[in-house]
Amino acid sequence: MHGVRLHPMRTNIIRKAYLACSWGIVALGVLHMAATARLFTALTQSALWFLSGGLAMVLTGAINLLNRAYGGSAPGLQWVCRAANVALAVFAVTAGLVGRAGAVETIVVVGLMAGTAVLSLLPHAAIAESASGAA
Repeated sequence: MHGVRLHPMRTNIIRKAYLACSWGIVALGVLHMAATARLFTALTQSALWFLSGGLAMVLTGAINLLNRAYGGSAPGLQWVCRAANVALAVFAVTAGLVGRAGAVETIVVVGLMAGTAVLSLLPHAAIAESASGAA
C-alpha cells in the first residue's frame, strides 16, 4: 500500500478530507461535552458518562490530527490512531442503536467516525507536507 503513488491532487484531497473529518470529530466532541450541562441538571454518574463520550471524541479527533501530521514517520501512532477510530466507530454504532438515535444523527455521527477510520487507513493521509511537520 505504501508503494502506491497517487497524483498529488488526489493526495491533497485525501489530506484535506482527513483534516476536515478529524476537526469534525473534535467539534462534535466539544458539542457533546457542552450539551452535558443542558441535558443534566446535576452532576451524576450518567452525566459524567455522557461527558466522557465527548472527551473520547475530542481525544480521538486530536490523535487523528497528530496522525495526519506525524503518522508518516511514526508507525506506532498510525496503529494507535486506527485502533481508536475503529473503537469509536463501533461505539458510535452501538450507542446509536441503544439510544435509538434518529436517522440524521446516525448518518452524521457514524459517517464521520467511519469516514475518519477509512481515511486513517490510507497511507497518503499521514504524510507530512514539509520537514517542519506543518499540516
